[in-house]
Amino acid sequence: MSNRIDYAKASPAGYKAFGGVYVHLQNSSLEKELVNLVYLRVSHINGCAFCIDMHSRDLLKLGVTVDKLVLVPVWRDAGALFSARECAALAWAEIVTRVAETNIPDADYQAAKAVFRDNDLADLTYAISLINVFNRLSIAFRTPPAAAVKAENAA
Repeated sequence: MSNRIDYAKASPAGYKAFGGVYVHLQNSSLEKELVNLVYLRVSHINGCAFCIDMHSRDLLKLGVTVDKLVLVPVWRDAGALFSARECAALAWAEIVTRVAETNIPDADYQAAKAVFRDNDLADLTYAISLINVFNRLSIAFRTPPAAAVKAENAA
C-alpha cells in the first residue's frame, strides 16, 4: 500500500480540530480500555488496517489480553470476557457506525441509555464518530499500518 498524502500535514488545522475531540475523550469519564475497544471494533467494521494496528497495540499496552483482543470482532460470542458495559458500548458502536443501514432504532438507543449516563453516551458517540472519521481518512489516503511499515523497512 502506498500512502497517497499525509492528511495531517496537508491540512494541519483540520487534523488539530479532530485532535481536540480526541483530547476531550482522553479526559472524559469513559474508561480508556472501553474507548479503545470501540475504536478497534469500528475499525474492523470499516476495514481500516492502520487503525486496527494502532488500537490493537494501544489495547495491549493497556494490559488487555490477547484472548480478549482477538475476540473483539465476535464479542457477542465471547461469554464473560467482555463486561456488560463493554458489550453495550460495542453494540452502540456497531449500530452507530452502520447508521445508513440501521437508522439507529429506539430499542438500541434505550439499551445504550440504560447503561450509560447522558454525558457518557454523548462522549461514546463522539468516540464512535471520531474513529469513523479517522478510518475514512486513513483508508482514503492509504495510511499504511505500523506493522507493514516495519516489515517493509526490515526487508
